[in-house]
Amino acid sequence: MKTGIIKFFNEAKGYGFVTDDQTKEDFFVHVTGLNGATVQQNDRVEFETQEGRKGINAVNVRKV
Repeated sequence: MKTGIIKFFNEAKGYGFVTDDQTKEDFFVHVTGLNGATVQQNDRVEFETQEGRKGINAVNVRKV
């Protein structure tokens, strides 16, 4: 599992970005990748990555 911080999340549109702690790379996260959690900007999370339609996405995102 990777760890990071929610950089941005728009609840109305259902997507945002997670910044990886180690690489500082940003990954797209869709509401379907949140495992039922609700997240806000600056929340600490664990996540996995998976190839999506437009690049690598954060999936199985959960707060820590």
